[in-house]
Amino acid sequence: MFEKVASESPVVEKTLSLAPTDLLRQEIDQVSYIYNIIVNFFANYTFQLIGAFIIFALGYIVAGKISNVVLRLCTKHKLDITLSQFLASTTKMLIVIMITVISLSKLGISVTPFIAAIGAISLGAGLALQGLLANYAAGFNIIIIRPFVVGDTITVRGVTGIVKEVLLAYTIIHDQDGVAITIPNKHIVGEILHNSKHDSLLELTVGIAYKEDPLQVVTILEKTIEELNIVGESREPQIGISEFADSSINISIRLWTPTANYYDAKFKAYKAIYLALKENNIEIPFPQRDVHLISQA
Repeated sequence: MFEKVASESPVVEKTLSLAPTDLLRQEIDQVSYIYNIIVNFFANYTFQLIGAFIIFALGYIVAGKISNVVLRLCTKHKLDITLSQFLASTTKMLIVIMITVISLSKLGISVTPFIAAIGAISLGAGLALQGLLANYAAGFNIIIIRPFVVGDTITVRGVTGIVKEVLLAYTIIHDQDGVAITIPNKHIVGEILHNSKHDSLLELTVGIAYKEDPLQVVTILEKTIEELNIVGESREPQIGISEFADSSINISIRLWTPTANYYDAKFKAYKAIYLALKENNIEIPFPQRDVHLISQA
């Protein structure tokens, strides 16, 4: 059957026998064409490529050096470290963008279409990422205005902690337990912000019996708190009578202590207060009620 088809179709047999040769010649022509394009490109644009690469490399190095100079100047003038790093990185980014545009123009590439495309993409991205852009805008506002700096203790929306890092998108704080809390910057700007610098307010209360002298107890507690060395440098502690309760006279203690040692200071203070009252034989009463029965004649 195969011989019959071959005898009846000599043209098909010839075509099949020549197809590999034509295919090989075609591939050789394509490789030769690509090779000629590459050779012509490097022959015409070699110096432009080398020049563009040299310009970009030198510009990148210069951008890094200028960024370091800006950072040193900011540090010398005692600017906030977050603001200093932001200015340095922004300076480097702007210089790199300028150098990239110059390098592309050296190759004869027009940057106008790229700028138009970037503008269109930026518009679409801005509409899609409104929340993220709001965080970046708020972060830029925080860095410029500086309502707080790294190391301050802030309270915002019921969250309290020490500021560890301020970024464009979010701010990282650590609470008294050392837990890292990330707050989007849009929840900081425009909100009521409490900034107590390095310290936090520690409020303590102890009750004494009505038979005791409260003024003497206040003097004892003042001396006790002073010996503990837990009070910050921002202000002096406040100790006095806060309430004449049903079963006791309540003495309140308000002091500012470093936020990082908040609970340690609290436990030390209560222990020292208990030992001081016990040493001076001052009674700490428990809630009680006296009932008097009156009998009628």
